[in-house]
Amino acid sequence: MKVVAFYLPQFHRIPENDRWWGEGFTEWTNTRRAEPLFPGHYQPREPADDRYYSLLDPMVREWQAYLAERSGVDAFCYYHYWFNGRRLLERPFEEVLRSGRPNFPFCLSWANEPWSRSWTGHRRQILVPQEYGNEADWAAHFDYLERAFRDPRYLKVDGKPLFVIYRPSQVPRCGEMVSSWRRAARERGLEGLYLLHVLNTFETRPFPGFDGVIELEPMYTISHRMPALWRWRRYALGVGRVLSRPFHSLRSRFLDRVSYDRVWENILSRGPQPGAIPTYVGAFMDWDNTARRGRDATIFEGSTPEKFRAFFRREIDRARNVTHTDLVFVNAWNEWAEGAYLEPDQRFGDAYLRALHDSQASPPATSV
Repeated sequence: MKVVAFYLPQFHRIPENDRWWGEGFTEWTNTRRAEPLFPGHYQPREPADDRYYSLLDPMVREWQAYLAERSGVDAFCYYHYWFNGRRLLERPFEEVLRSGRPNFPFCLSWANEPWSRSWTGHRRQILVPQEYGNEADWAAHFDYLERAFRDPRYLKVDGKPLFVIYRPSQVPRCGEMVSSWRRAARERGLEGLYLLHVLNTFETRPFPGFDGVIELEPMYTISHRMPALWRWRRYALGVGRVLSRPFHSLRSRFLDRVSYDRVWENILSRGPQPGAIPTYVGAFMDWDNTARRGRDATIFEGSTPEKFRAFFRREIDRARNVTHTDLVFVNAWNEWAEGAYLEPDQRFGDAYLRALHDSQASPPATSV
């Protein structure tokens, strides 16, 4: 069983983010400005030892790989941004590729969504449209990816480089595109490609032309697999605060607070996706995207390292015995602004990393 952790590269400055969000913006900007929305709410999420790093520092990348390997993470899945030839946030991964360091396995996931101001509630204000080209763009994209595919650290399944696409339903002629990539891989001496896509808030079922699907948790489950009246609990922010903001929308007067245990039990009770396509299970430590969405956040309640250890142990068993797959995808290594991270923080230290490690060596847990 291999554990693959999704990896966000937005922890370094780029000119576009400086222009759109302000000088010096990185993901830490969102994380630092978060505020608690109710008593006991764990915000802001602060890294242990005030490690507000830049991913352009090679020592940071070495530190991450060291922690991951020591804790039972087998590979990072770097988010990759390609907009009809335009790239964003590419420097950390390109430096990993160029330098050969850290010596730690990886794969890529094409996060093929438009960039918008959705964090501020202006989803329709597009910053970078996700435009898709024709055959020439497919070829240019494969040319760019090929260097990564040939790296000895690249994660492979049956000798084939593993590549993930976030939203295949948004790609015009997606079937033709992936067929052209498979053909190019074989013509250039690769064993082929092993193509997966994620099931998430947007994608609800397997898409034709792929070798398997990844259940990206927890949003896949709470968006599609749980009855709405069971999944959500609504809490008012308080009469005084509401009255002080008379033009608040009804939505902003309530918080979405979700039971960590209930979502995990729903995940663990499921079988594989219908049909013969392989289903790769997902896992998550916690979720709280207050840093990005403010009062429009979705906040999970009840997560602890001890619970995560037991749930993750059972998810490994589900992969082995129910979906019969040998990869588990964790969301995420460093999604700090969504409260979904394995890296040490000031409240728990490295307890979630130790839980991940221990869960892979301990016997199955039947309850938490």
